[in-house]
Amino acid sequence: MSKPKKESTAIPLADLYPIIVSPVVTEKATNGSQHNQVTFRVLRSATKPQIRTAIENLFKVKVTAVNTHNRQGKTKRFKGRVGFRSDVKFAIITLAEGNTIDVTIGL
Repeated sequence: MSKPKKESTAIPLADLYPIIVSPVVTEKATNGSQHNQVTFRVLRSATKPQIRTAIENLFKVKVTAVNTHNRQGKTKRFKGRVGFRSDVKFAIITLAEGNTIDVTIGL
């Protein structure tokens, strides 16, 4: 008996664009490029396999690892008025050797 094949769930290219919100360009995120890492803001409901598929298909690179981080929003005050920062999800993408993503160009 042969093993049943896994069904590949192909995601249409148009559905991949909303998963990646924007690149993160900070000092800490830029230092990750020394370790083949790129940081993106992603959709809060996106899963690691969805993020991996989106990065691989949109940028044509090989992803070795996806780490995510949920940052909870803070309450801030400005001139006595209360405001809230929104919750944000970040994805730290580790790329295979020889692959790079230039975050300064758009899609």
